[in-house]
Amino acid sequence: MEALGETPWDVVLSGTGLSQSLLALALSRSGKKVLHVDKNEYYGGTEAALSLQEIEAWVEKVNDATRPSSFRNAILQKEEQDSDHGSDLGFSRAYSISLSPQLIYTRSNLLPALVSAKVHAQLEFLAVGSWWIYSKANDSRDLKGSHTPNAPAGKLRRIPGGREDVFSDKSIDLRSSRLLMKFLKLAADPQNHPAILEVWGSKSFPEYLLSEFKIPKSLHAPLLALTSSLRPAEQTLTSLALPRIHQHLTSIGLFGPGFGAVLPKWGGLSEIAQVGCRAGAVGGGVYVLNKGVEDIKLKPTATEQETSNEMNTPKPPLKLRLEGSEEVEAYFIVGSDEDLPQHESKPAGPETVQISQSIAIISSPLSSLFYLAAEGAPPPAATVVVFPTGSLGLDDILPIEKVPPVYLTVHSSDTGECPAGQSIIYGHTSLPQPQASTLLSLATQTLLNSISPSPDPRPSILWTLLYTRFHHIPISQNNPTPPTNEEPTSPTRNSNPQIIPLPSPPPGLTLDDSVLKSVREAWAKINGGDDGTFLLFEERADLGEADDELEKEAEDQGEGA
Repeated sequence: MEALGETPWDVVLSGTGLSQSLLALALSRSGKKVLHVDKNEYYGGTEAALSLQEIEAWVEKVNDATRPSSFRNAILQKEEQDSDHGSDLGFSRAYSISLSPQLIYTRSNLLPALVSAKVHAQLEFLAVGSWWIYSKANDSRDLKGSHTPNAPAGKLRRIPGGREDVFSDKSIDLRSSRLLMKFLKLAADPQNHPAILEVWGSKSFPEYLLSEFKIPKSLHAPLLALTSSLRPAEQTLTSLALPRIHQHLTSIGLFGPGFGAVLPKWGGLSEIAQVGCRAGAVGGGVYVLNKGVEDIKLKPTATEQETSNEMNTPKPPLKLRLEGSEEVEAYFIVGSDEDLPQHESKPAGPETVQISQSIAIISSPLSSLFYLAAEGAPPPAATVVVFPTGSLGLDDILPIEKVPPVYLTVHSSDTGECPAGQSIIYGHTSLPQPQASTLLSLATQTLLNSISPSPDPRPSILWTLLYTRFHHIPISQNNPTPPTNEEPTSPTRNSNPQIIPLPSPPPGLTLDDSVLKSVREAWAKINGGDDGTFLLFEERADLGEADDELEKEAEDQGEGA
């Protein structure tokens, strides 16, 4: 295989996260010469799914302040094994731990794009079942009708998913049920949303519910849970809440009864990223792991004598130095904030979102949470448990009304992420460290205390990972005229149209539709415009032949580096 520097590349993709991998998929039929590199030794970037041993190496890297990373403050805890509490921790490769576990609503723009790109058959999607909400044991409301038996720590109750659920919930009186249905009907119909958001968009969602619908405060928490907002209740704006509840409600039943969201088997978003890279390899892309981009130089404007002889095509304007001092030339480079050079780890600020996350391997399958919500519904492989503002207290740290909600997503072994007889609990909250570790651990343990062990063994935590994710919010791009100096210059990412920043998916409970929009914008820049063919492909018979080709090519390139 010829050296990488001998090829003038149309596009260099830096990083194999979801966004870059979807762009690789979009470019796979373009005929362009694509070099796809990643500084990591695994695919998936911030959406990677790793084994236990790989997680240990990952923890060391993200805690190394000299290495750029969107992750920080990683703490790994292994608990003592207890044979009385179900199964023990399995071997490393028995786990596929997702660093960015996100649910995909069935109304997401990503799912039809995967179908039109003819790669959906390579993915197995699993149903996300019921959403549960936790309330303290001394809550004034009697949470009867819960499918999870009561426990001293508190109670879990299914969040109604529609009209039948609302009116069959005996804990909601008839008047409140009618008020709730009035709101849900409006939320499901977007026709009046613009007028509503013009008045209420910048005001708190609880204020809107109380003023416009007279919905009692005791019913605010389930509705706030459906917004997936990580902010305390009074800080959750109607402009965020209404569209998200609309997406939740209209997703239920789209692909079948009893569920409105899915997740890919074998590691979540990482699996989609690998499918995108596989398509890129079949389309002629070259893949190299363990080799990031260290520097970008903008070459001087080419003169007529400097253009290539073949078809008088200008030479690539970018000179890129890869790890190992290898240099390549390209017309475009695309990457996320941390995959392009000049990355600096930035503290949380106005342009940065900080999310604290946790992952816990549980010794029990937690079967009682995976409730079959409707007749004919597929068995759920994941379920969501929400601890709203006020349900968990951090004594002497924060007033209880200031404690943000915690979202726990419980994955069963059907996801392929853990051995049979176990489960994984992923946690998210907006509280910063070090308080977040206390809050996430409290939420996880409170959930386990609230679940009846029958018929499963009493659950215990076998392994825990706590970490912080920073997400830089992209600002508007400006594209001034490129420099024309004699010597190559080091442009900033926003100073040249050949350098295309591609944001990573925003962290949180669910995948944001902005991901595919950003990918399409990058694809249009590379193609010189959007001709409406984005991810619109015919069937490709040779795609299945790439199963081993991608890994082999990456290994060969890594050895030759």
